[in-house]
Amino acid sequence: MTEIQKLQAEMSERGIGAALINSDVNRRFFTRMKSSAGTLLVFRDAAYLIIDFRYIEKARSVVRDCEVILQQGGGELYRQIQQLCDKHGADTVSVEADRMTLAQADNLSEELDCTLDMSDALSYAVADIRVIKTPEQIEKMIAAQRIAEQGLAHMYEFIRPGVTEKEIQLELDFYMLSHGAEALSFDTIALSGVNTSMPHGVPSDKKVERGEFVLMDFGAVVDGYHSDMTRTVCVGEPSEKMREVYNIVLEAQKRALSFVKAGITGEELDAAARDYIEQNGFGDAFGHSLGHGVGAEIHEEPYASPSSSTVLKDGMIVTVEPGIYIPGEFGVRIEDFVVVRENGCLNMTEADRSLLIL
Repeated sequence: MTEIQKLQAEMSERGIGAALINSDVNRRFFTRMKSSAGTLLVFRDAAYLIIDFRYIEKARSVVRDCEVILQQGGGELYRQIQQLCDKHGADTVSVEADRMTLAQADNLSEELDCTLDMSDALSYAVADIRVIKTPEQIEKMIAAQRIAEQGLAHMYEFIRPGVTEKEIQLELDFYMLSHGAEALSFDTIALSGVNTSMPHGVPSDKKVERGEFVLMDFGAVVDGYHSDMTRTVCVGEPSEKMREVYNIVLEAQKRALSFVKAGITGEELDAAARDYIEQNGFGDAFGHSLGHGVGAEIHEEPYASPSSSTVLKDGMIVTVEPGIYIPGEFGVRIEDFVVVRENGCLNMTEADRSLLIL
């Protein structure tokens, strides 16, 4: 069953007659074609990609699950949408309420004779499809992860006292992009020393010094699917406190990884790591959630957090990334991402998690 067929099945179950998708990420998810424009219009018995001249040749050669239609200029898109709605007897069009802007919604409401459904119905339908990954999607994420891990191994040879955080970021980015990544999963985080206490700090001109941690959070994209990992290494010998904190984070991650399986909630998974960190006196230093889903976007369902009641299912992807951050001193985060299975998980991350001293 294709992604569009899955959407049509969800539409039937949820009473959605017509679905209009124009966000870049979901349009690519369903059509498997990357573009910065286009409208995907799906009915229960048909699907259409309306796309402009810039992409029409490519769309006609690669899009297989829906009919490709050339978008007419001069505001004719709304007329094309209306004609298709009339053809399929759709008097209500559901839109991506979580992604559509107010301006887009206003324009559609003014131009279409159909009623616009701005409820979460379509957004939930799409999320339910995207949250369970297919074997093909998982393979793409594994491929992206291998590129990222090759980049990490390269960085072990590059990082030394005197290089700046920005130089580490640029070197890692260039390696991934020149070794098969179509894009970066997000802006690479490369921090050193006291800056590692900021979970999402921005790389600066600070130079690495001996005896400091270097924290790298990064990922690659392959065919639209992301990877995500974090490793914290030390340049020269760490202090006893640095070793202690690193080992606490590592043990917390090990406990969470061994706990992952279908049937538990995101809250329970978060607690598997958080409880151990709290027992060791660093609860206040772990201020973010344990993990999040990864796929067509770097952050998506499910979430492993103290407030997540989501029940994990076979085929979901979730990161496991506990951390401890001590302001003015240092921080440690270790992140893998896994596929949830019935009796455990498949860890897609192969990079060593033990404390590496460069």
